[in-house]
Amino acid sequence: MQTINHLNLLRKAVADLRKSGRVALVPTMGALHFGHLTLMREARRHADHVVASIFVNPRQFAAGEDLDAYPRQLAADQAALESEGVALLWAPTVEEMYPAGFSTNVGVSGVSEGLCGAARPGHFDGVATVVLKLFNQVAPDVALFGEKDWQQLAVIRRMARDLDLTAPHADAIIGVPTVREEDGLARSSRNAYLTPQERADAVALPRAMRAAAAEIAGGAPVADALARMEQAVLAGGFASVDYAQVCDADTLVPLTTRGTGPARLLAAARIGKARLIDNMDVPAA
Repeated sequence: MQTINHLNLLRKAVADLRKSGRVALVPTMGALHFGHLTLMREARRHADHVVASIFVNPRQFAAGEDLDAYPRQLAADQAALESEGVALLWAPTVEEMYPAGFSTNVGVSGVSEGLCGAARPGHFDGVATVVLKLFNQVAPDVALFGEKDWQQLAVIRRMARDLDLTAPHADAIIGVPTVREEDGLARSSRNAYLTPQERADAVALPRAMRAAAAEIAGGAPVADALARMEQAVLAGGFASVDYAQVCDADTLVPLTTRGTGPARLLAAARIGKARLIDNMDVPAA
């Protein structure tokens, strides 16, 4: 596996890979866990060569968030990627990604404004900006993202449609189902912030979400099911619930009734030093 830190070298290396097949891109911020490696394996099903990126993007962290504390473990991540058959690791510095004088911001209205967008102003502008740069730098045939951050996936797909991207096309931006621990907690780099007791308590979030999704699919009023879910999460050891909403799966417009189209239950809650997010499908009744 090649590890590349400079854009001119990246473009040459990707061009060489493209001579022998399709290229998939899996963007990450490092601190890789089994969920990330599942993305790499899925990418190998869609392309001949996998390019992974590791870049802790400062533009998606608001003031007071955990940029400095975000886990960085490049050597371990390199070994994990190599073991998964990744062909190339793109690991730019901040100066390489945002050179002196950088002044462009990409914003995606609507889909980025509620949920985590409301709690973290500017976050999805930072995501859209860096992902568009990564797409332009690698020009992949296909790109893969985890469904764990459903809003992020929706923002990226909307951006690709609106800007008529072709490398990758919006239909080639693939969401990979959330990887969970045996007890149901979604795997996340931020789980490392949890103490043993907080980790044991954290399962209250997916457990309450599953119950709410089943209630709503069974015809229960959305507001009542969400209220019971929030009570269960707080009783389970969480300090607060940032949001719990049922939304249209594509537009993320909040739904007051289940309806017939695809719907998603999305939630964020705080426990200890961690803010955990999760989402689940809400089947039609």
